[in-house]
Amino acid sequence: MPFYHRLGNIPEKRHVQFRKPDGSLYQEELISTEGFSSMYSLVYHTHPPTLVKDIDKEYSIAPKAAIQKNLQNRSFLTFKSKPEDDYLKSRSVLLFNNDVYLISAAPKKSMTDYFFKNSDADEVIFIHEGSGVLKTIYGQINFEYGDYLVIPRGTIYQLHFNNENNRLFITESYSPVRPPKRYINQYGQFLEHSPYCERDIKLPQNLETIDAFGDFKVLIKKEDMIFPYTYATHPFDAIGWDGFQYPYGFSIHNYEPITGRVHMPPPIHQTFEGHNYVICSFVPRMYDYHPLAIPAPYAHSNVDSDEVLYYVAGDFMSRKHVERGMISLHPKGIPHGPHPGTIEKSIGKTETKELAVMVDPFHPLQITEEAMKMEDPAYYKSWVE
Repeated sequence: MPFYHRLGNIPEKRHVQFRKPDGSLYQEELISTEGFSSMYSLVYHTHPPTLVKDIDKEYSIAPKAAIQKNLQNRSFLTFKSKPEDDYLKSRSVLLFNNDVYLISAAPKKSMTDYFFKNSDADEVIFIHEGSGVLKTIYGQINFEYGDYLVIPRGTIYQLHFNNENNRLFITESYSPVRPPKRYINQYGQFLEHSPYCERDIKLPQNLETIDAFGDFKVLIKKEDMIFPYTYATHPFDAIGWDGFQYPYGFSIHNYEPITGRVHMPPPIHQTFEGHNYVICSFVPRMYDYHPLAIPAPYAHSNVDSDEVLYYVAGDFMSRKHVERGMISLHPKGIPHGPHPGTIEKSIGKTETKELAVMVDPFHPLQITEEAMKMEDPAYYKSWVE
């Protein structure tokens, strides 16, 4: 996140002696991006972060592609997936390419007996159902329905849920996740025309220093493998930290929509971006106010990106038979547009209550075996009356 934050106790200068009450040194760790050339944070540990007691046998969680090359409009009903007690076991990769994985998850239980670290990818976890607390070495972030949790790669974390009814839509990004460049000035501050700003960001709070020895299991994801590590000290042992690299939250309900006299294109909904993809938020908003405006979107020919829409809530003026948790995939190479009758139906409407998350990858997505178990096979025919 492009602004400075700090929690806990830190020394007056970087890379100098910082001692505990007993006279021993706190252990400084630099967590950096792009080598030493971009954002970073400095974390001060009670114990060295390198105390590994054991490493168990790694195992694969690589997605299995059912369709590698797709030229068909498709939809997938993610609420058909069976909830799992375990968070990691509940995560199912549905669509993927070299830039981004799109994942559905329905965990029932909190992560109490292990921690997780994604060493390859930033994660954006959208909370469709459920609430709880994200716990990291940087502090805690309370989350609820509609929140995005942006977790930078290399962050050890736990999700603690308030109940067993949880539905998550996860974007796993193999490049850093950042706000759109056009909303940020040269100093890293959100500009006045940005649809959200620093005040909307949920920052880590309630730093809890856990000074404990034992057997602490951290499952580390790297190159589609899980490496089970056992550390000798608790991962959340920081006495303090500061910097620009940390997890944060943002509620889709705080996204301020951009509207116009005639229909505005999808980039006005952009919320985050990574290399070769964007994430957009469709939120309740006033419709176009030109006297002859057609609120429903015009047909669109995808020539350079796939389009994935994850439906959260509300009615959609351009779609029929939309369900909560439904994913539509409109691949590059063929047009898509409003369902029959929805264009005329939209005329005269003054607002929409729709809520959705869109991910547009600029390279084609492969479709996994897990996704095909949830597919509505007749979706591509839904434009034929």
